[in-house]
Amino acid sequence: MLTPLQPQTDVNAARAPGNGRVDYLVVAQMIDPGAKVLDVGCGDGELLRLLAETRNVDGRGIELSREGVNESVAKGLAVVQGDADTDLGDYPDDAFDYVILSQTLQATRHPRQVLEHMLRIGRHAVVSFPNFGHWRIRLQIMFGGHMPRTDNLSYSWYDTPNIHFCTIKDFRQLCEQTGAKMEKAVALNAWGSRLRLNAPWWFWNLFGEQAVFLLSRKD
Repeated sequence: MLTPLQPQTDVNAARAPGNGRVDYLVVAQMIDPGAKVLDVGCGDGELLRLLAETRNVDGRGIELSREGVNESVAKGLAVVQGDADTDLGDYPDDAFDYVILSQTLQATRHPRQVLEHMLRIGRHAVVSFPNFGHWRIRLQIMFGGHMPRTDNLSYSWYDTPNIHFCTIKDFRQLCEQTGAKMEKAVALNAWGSRLRLNAPWWFWNLFGEQAVFLLSRKD
């Protein structure tokens, strides 16, 4: 049974980062203060910065783009250039308390392998992703007859870095296949508000524009 998130005063008091990523605040609530964290696909380092300021974490990052690495380093963050699909295998077991993959799962070539490495490297994994089962996306495909575009999926089909779209239902199935234990989960609607915790999964899959999962290895 999933555990509801408890309020965290320091995180709740924080404002959403400059890039408007509401899921960052949800991710931050899932991280214990002082934890050792690896952010995979950390982009410009905004999530690591937020975690350092509100959770006092010992944070590290890996980012594919040189631009993202440079922006992160300029903020004083420990970020190296690397590819989630090929470089996570180099990290030792249980090297971190949390391994985060924020809005990056759909851009990996081997999502299952990446998730398995995350659960090997860290005691917990936190994954956020856009939900391809959202009703707006379904309507765009059904009535528009074209690949959908939303605030979270803003690329055109021919230049998108996203190669493995998934729904909340798909991700739950992946967790079962990889033996991941779902400890906490949050679904956010198009306005960044949380859907009610006791809603059935089909409701989340239909009305959740994005989701955040806290995972661990099963005993």
